[in-house]
Amino acid sequence: MSLLNDLQWRYATKKMNGKKVPQDKLDYILEAARLAPSSSGLQPYKIIVISDEALLTKIKDLAWNQNQIIDCSHLLVFAAWDKYTEERITEVFNYTMDERDLPHSTMDDYKNNLWGMYSQLSEEWHVHHASKQSYISFSMAIAAAAEQKVDATPMEGFLPEKLDELLKLKGSGYKSTLLLPLGYRENENDWLVNMKKIRTPKEEFITEMTIDDAANLETEPMDKTIGDPKK
Repeated sequence: MSLLNDLQWRYATKKMNGKKVPQDKLDYILEAARLAPSSSGLQPYKIIVISDEALLTKIKDLAWNQNQIIDCSHLLVFAAWDKYTEERITEVFNYTMDERDLPHSTMDDYKNNLWGMYSQLSEEWHVHHASKQSYISFSMAIAAAAEQKVDATPMEGFLPEKLDELLKLKGSGYKSTLLLPLGYRENENDWLVNMKKIRTPKEEFITEMTIDDAANLETEPMDKTIGDPKK
């Protein structure tokens, strides 16, 4: 139950106090993000860690002036591949085989099938898919931060192209996808800190389905929960 308690404790912190997150806690959060699952194990993303005040001030201007950017201890910038290539995929698979002390050819069939599928898809699909993988790592970082009692504020509200220019990501093969300021809440000045946590009720959020329910869906759309077809 510890994880559930930690997730109950966390919230999207609106005001941070500038206190520094200890290095061991930061390392723990980053390692949790690194260990996150990704499609075919490709990990098509990386994390840029920023604590330099001058750079954070410039980033704040590109993130709708959200104060967490400059009040945080460290800002994590998640950046995903701008496209899949055969070379990138091969590099990941070769590294995996080296680490497992196996010949590079061990997973050639899987690798070739994967690239055969990805190569037929648009670069827009590539960007979207890689970005979604970074969200998995992002969520693991948030959970790990909560476990360490470090506050975090998930952010999509920034100008990606401008940030890519600032961080010299253009031409690097990466695009910024998400921001995660890490720090500590300032209880006195955060309007959200004592608010009740609200989530969709469990009975609406979770649906159990059987093969018979799936068959019914072919003829009658379901409303909210299985067994309640729209009339």
